[in-house]
Amino acid sequence: MNTDCIFCKILNGDIPSFVVYEDESFKVILDRFPATRGHVLILPKGHYQDLFELPEEISQKVYPLAKHIATAVKKAVQADGINIIQNNGEAAGQSVFHFHMHIVPRFSNDQVTLNKTSNMETTLEELAETAELIKSYL
Repeated sequence: MNTDCIFCKILNGDIPSFVVYEDESFKVILDRFPATRGHVLILPKGHYQDLFELPEEISQKVYPLAKHIATAVKKAVQADGINIIQNNGEAAGQSVFHFHMHIVPRFSNDQVTLNKTSNMETTLEELAETAELIKSYL
């Protein structure tokens, strides 16, 4: 645990939260400043800055848990859809440097803006080159 981390303080019970789920590896809480009603955060109980620090045994559990939680949230708030968001690094929008995943219920015409279509132009050749570059690191 990191004593300076707000999520570690929540996990330790130093800051109150509304817990919707907990197991040996994770605590799922309502977001204090939600994008929509039912917005929750999945927090691993260990302090890992981002996806790149997350141990394999924890990362293997995140998406099955996200599916389980998202299914419950969607039914509970009668959402029309769900966003699952996980940011890594300040440039990607991460503001709390403790790995966490957002489950954001979406409603038709809710006017929440989470993702926008890019105006970036590229060619098929650039896409092929980038694909090969990424593959070389796998």
